[in-house]
Amino acid sequence: MTDDAAASFDPLRPRLTRIAYRMLGSVADAEDVVQDAFLRWMGADRKAIREPEAFLRRVVTRLCLDQLKSARARRETYVGPWLPEPVVEEEAEADDVTLPLMLALERLSPLERAAFLLHDVFGLPFDEIAETIGRDAAAARQLASRARTHVRAARPRFDLPKEKGLEIAAAFFHASRSGDMTSLRGLLADDVSVYSDGGGKVHAGLRPILGIEDVMKLHGSLARFFAKEMSRVERWGMINGLPGFVTREPGGLLQTTALAIEDGKIIGIYIMRNPDKLRHLGAVH
Repeated sequence: MTDDAAASFDPLRPRLTRIAYRMLGSVADAEDVVQDAFLRWMGADRKAIREPEAFLRRVVTRLCLDQLKSARARRETYVGPWLPEPVVEEEAEADDVTLPLMLALERLSPLERAAFLLHDVFGLPFDEIAETIGRDAAAARQLASRARTHVRAARPRFDLPKEKGLEIAAAFFHASRSGDMTSLRGLLADDVSVYSDGGGKVHAGLRPILGIEDVMKLHGSLARFFAKEMSRVERWGMINGLPGFVTREPGGLLQTTALAIEDGKIIGIYIMRNPDKLRHLGAVH
């Protein structure tokens, strides 16, 4: 029975995990939800299920909705800015759910988030979404529309080629670590912002840093620190759909940096330092 269930479930696992991760913003929680869905799949009357993928999407989405209630309570007591766990990919996925959009999704209700993701990102019809979230099709359509209005500003407005994004990421790394403040300033938009997530576990900013002057002051002080011991890049890639890099920082701390870029300028710098959210990247060398 286990082999039979796994044979039909495993091809769907990557897509189900993507849905769960987009809903929860946590790699570990997404994997737990998908594993729970597999256990339910093992116990189901599989011969009676005509569309296994649709059935499993419903299971995963409902499990995520349950998780979001407790996740929201945990984030109310989170120390400093909360960022989703970084997923590092060689290529950006076609669904364009970048890190800024994931943060915007956090402001939605769980049902709005589900309706928006299932329809606008994964392309599911409202009839199926309605059955999944326990509402009628008209209500599901309204939830998605309301969500779309809230997150519109966070969706990518410019198509940035991967190569160009990684070129800017490399220039940012070298300027910020070498203390080349002139080059660094030239890379940043006037309204650039920095968000760093340490989760209270390691040193990180307790609030976002907004505006080019304050961001330049931050990097001016960091440059003196890096002059004593330099970061080491372990990997370049797309981090939650944004160009960036994984580094080993002084003291051995693993860190990811993702850059939101518009019109060739960096408008957002997202730094993950919380070791609990970097465990899945721990094998990077």
